[in-house]
Amino acid sequence: MTDQTDVLEADRALKQKHRAMWASGDYPALAGELLPELGAILVEACGVNSRQRVLDVAAGAGNAAIPAAMMGAKVVASDLTPELFDAGRHQAADRGVELEWKEGDAEALPFADNEFDTVMSCLGVMFAPHHQPAADELLRVCKPGGTIGLLSWTPEGFIGRMFATLKPFAPPPPPGAQPAPQWGSEDHVRELFGDRITEAQARKKTLGVSSFHQPEDFVRYFKSHYGPTISVYKFIAEDGDKVKDLDKALTELAESFGDAHGDTPFHMEWEYLLFTAKKVKANAG
Repeated sequence: MTDQTDVLEADRALKQKHRAMWASGDYPALAGELLPELGAILVEACGVNSRQRVLDVAAGAGNAAIPAAMMGAKVVASDLTPELFDAGRHQAADRGVELEWKEGDAEALPFADNEFDTVMSCLGVMFAPHHQPAADELLRVCKPGGTIGLLSWTPEGFIGRMFATLKPFAPPPPPGAQPAPQWGSEDHVRELFGDRITEAQARKKTLGVSSFHQPEDFVRYFKSHYGPTISVYKFIAEDGDKVKDLDKALTELAESFGDAHGDTPFHMEWEYLLFTAKKVKANAG
């Protein structure tokens, strides 16, 4: 019993750290400024319509949930970090839609079995530390024959490489935690879902980002806006040499993925995996 209690306490502490990480900085602003079209791309790929009940897992401020509501669907936006919901409520009101906002852990969703026609996540569930429980939950709450839709950064793309760059400077991951960009690997996602899905489609695409004038602007922006980057810099804050080394490593990474010509903005292409599938229907009889 003591061992089980210790495991539960460790999991609660880990989830509190994740919640605090995503509450730091300003992820709603980052998503709105850099990633505004990704949610709508996922909604379209899932075929969301007005007859559906939709769950957006690890929804943040509703980058995908709000476009789904704009299609007329009945939408629930769930996230471990409810501090992000206020920004989402304001955005939803500005667009004239209503949806439900509910705090929830992607690894233990507070919903019934087979409750939703579409279960999706845009750059969200990939950050749950334990991938198999999160995948199991996505399937559990989806109706048989319903749609699972995921949009995730790839390991070899810019954001995946950014996480690899951060890793040597970050504290060791907790036991059992898996790297987020693995969700951007088709083989990994198919392994998580196994034979419980059908009609799976996986497409790699890129998001063009021209919001920064030079690589250093990217580094400054992510140091102030993006929770995972903020947490690593906080961890090494007392070591000036490490801070400089990480600044240099991230700047060089951005340079290697970027392109600038004359007076044109510094342009990067960020690769992601768009994955959709149907939950297998139960066998008759």
